[in-house]
Amino acid sequence: MKKAILSAAMMTAIACTAVAEQTITIDGSTTVGPIAKAFAEYFMAARPDVNITVSESGSGNGAKSLMNGVCDVANLSRPMKSTEFKAAAGNDIQPVAHVVALDGLPILVHPQNPIQDLTIDQIRKIYTGEITNWKEVGGPNLGIVVITRDTNSGTYETFEGLVMSKQKITEKAEYVGSNGAIRQRVQTTPAAIGYAGLGFVDKTVKALKVNGVYPSAATVRTGEYAIARPLFMYTNGYPKLGSAVYQFVTLYLTEDGQEMVEEIGFIPVTSY
Repeated sequence: MKKAILSAAMMTAIACTAVAEQTITIDGSTTVGPIAKAFAEYFMAARPDVNITVSESGSGNGAKSLMNGVCDVANLSRPMKSTEFKAAAGNDIQPVAHVVALDGLPILVHPQNPIQDLTIDQIRKIYTGEITNWKEVGGPNLGIVVITRDTNSGTYETFEGLVMSKQKITEKAEYVGSNGAIRQRVQTTPAAIGYAGLGFVDKTVKALKVNGVYPSAATVRTGEYAIARPLFMYTNGYPKLGSAVYQFVTLYLTEDGQEMVEEIGFIPVTSY
């Protein structure tokens, strides 16, 4: 990813509010992590008085960090749950959501797999273990290797909600801890199937059409692609106007922020 160039206007707007050295601690989703890291690099170039740390422990852990007052910004690739809001309120934390990007959840297979298209129903049956061989959906005679995310992941919960329809994933599925790990497992395993954020698709894996629609920025933006979601940054209350946290979590609204989101492979929520 090429580095976003600091626009003169944004550099001035951020830098002119510089104060004594401060920190912003960020934790959570591995999907939102690349956005947070790009924003952090950009922000610290303009504000050397601010130190930003980004951890990727998963959406569930990000929510816990925010509700326990351990982080300033929690990255989540799914909305906070009512139970999390309740737990946060018990600690006098008021989570506020900032939708920083949109994301599709492509279904990934090895590039040598001839399959091009699956339906939601076929994907569900593969993940429940009802379909176990690629030949059952028009592919080669290979037993399917099912790869899924860890249950603490927002990506897992999105897939569970949009694809699984409350059915359990097969006990034979392999669980991995990040989008990158899904991609790595699929790219090295000809019989594998997995899913990851749109920004993790590259030439080492093949994204399938779902219900006849290919996952892309255009089809996610229009709602044509069925497996899609917003990506969130949560703060404790709405940040004070002009504060470092406010400037950070509103970067997605700027042209530079949109450029970074697009370079990483996600879809901006606004356009100029």
